[in-house]
Amino acid sequence: QVQLVESGGGLVQAGGSLRLSCAASGGTFSSYPMGWFRQAPGKEREFVAAISWSLARTYYADSVKGRFTISRDNAKNTVYLQMNNLKPEDTAVYYCARRVASATAGSMRPRDYDYWGQGTQVTVSS
Repeated sequence: QVQLVESGGGLVQAGGSLRLSCAASGGTFSSYPMGWFRQAPGKEREFVAAISWSLARTYYADSVKGRFTISRDNAKNTVYLQMNNLKPEDTAVYYCARRVASATAGSMRPRDYDYWGQGTQVTVSS
């Protein structure tokens, strides 16, 4: 059974940085593209970033381009999200997820991801 566990969330002032981690266990981590999503109170879950299994391609939502960086270490079965210049509107619960193999590369649709972590809270104060 695949398990994804996020960590690294917290409270930070606007303009600050956080690095989220997502540790995977069970299954073949290195064979699957991974993504990060976020969900703010009262809003739908939205795509943040994705990375191919080979590290060759990354994808970002327009709202985070230039500020967030997704990466992965297949040897450690871990995917990261470096978040810089955080804004209050980045406040949300952040989830990592494994993309299904048949989905389009860089898919932004939650339904194209089959395993999800429990989420980690990121709060950005103004």
